[in-house]
Amino acid sequence: MISYLTAAPGAPLVEVESETPEPQGAEVLMRTLACGVCHSDIHMHDGVFELGGGKQLEVGREGMVLGHEIFGEVIAIGPEALGVSIGDRRVVFPWIGCGECPSCRRGEENICTPGRALGIMSPGGFADHVLVPHSRYLFDKGDVPDSLSATYACSGLTAYGALKKVGKLEKGDELVIIGAGGVGMMAVQIARALGMDPIVADIDDSKLAATQELGISRTFNSSDLKSAKEIRKSTGGAYAVLDFVGAETSVNYGLGCLRKGGMLIIVGLYGGALTMPIPFIPMNSRIIQGSYVGNLEDMAELMAMVRNGKIAPIEITERPLAEANDALVDLKAGKVRGRQVLVNT
Repeated sequence: MISYLTAAPGAPLVEVESETPEPQGAEVLMRTLACGVCHSDIHMHDGVFELGGGKQLEVGREGMVLGHEIFGEVIAIGPEALGVSIGDRRVVFPWIGCGECPSCRRGEENICTPGRALGIMSPGGFADHVLVPHSRYLFDKGDVPDSLSATYACSGLTAYGALKKVGKLEKGDELVIIGAGGVGMMAVQIARALGMDPIVADIDDSKLAATQELGISRTFNSSDLKSAKEIRKSTGGAYAVLDFVGAETSVNYGLGCLRKGGMLIIVGLYGGALTMPIPFIPMNSRIIQGSYVGNLEDMAELMAMVRNGKIAPIEITERPLAEANDALVDLKAGKVRGRQVLVNT
């Protein structure tokens, strides 16, 4: 099999040929057909998350196979694998846990530490084959295109998991989405499918224009910090803000949009630090919450919506699997609209 492995932090990926694994027990071997390229891949490739104040969290290591948005074809199964057949084409849930810790027992494998997530802790989709530990992590995509279906494993799941935390909106409750990149655009689509009419903020007018093409009528350029005050004034303050950027500026912008009793859900991992007076949190009765992808139940609900045609597609740019490194470079440089997907033909 051919894989594209990390080397030194930020260095070009290295093409490596190795033996194709044989599935054991309940394992399933997939031939990768499509794999999305995510901002998390950039962080793992660079080897660090920025924590603000000159501090960094080291996360990468040499020899990793990145890529967690995987769609593939089953080509071999272990002797204990059930409910799956050779030739099945499935989206892979990559956020796999140990199966034994309290988080896993609650069905929250996605927050198992360190877990066995594909493309994070275990070899992922920047390779022509992927070994999946159990068939329960495989989902039928229905009739949606292969490359689009891959993006639901992270971009879609992350957006859906964050939106679920908002809960039901009452009359007058407003939702703000910060960041109209790949995940933010997916959140826009899913929000609309759930009957929501979000406000969208981004620093890029071209991305805001793309959301307007999807039917979003209220957009704001968040590089103008006064626009947060404008949102608050026109709505009475947002009930919920989903921050798909996760930078110091975007988090503070989101807080500036909220009403008393509102919630800020931070999804993006751009980096930085949050400093604020502690009394403001109880005085404003606000919730600041993190959201990390989604669990297996969320994935099942999301894929049911996908199969039923309830979620409009986002913009997809296909690239050959061999261009994995170039795709990371372009994403880091901000040259990508929608989602890049590596295809293995």
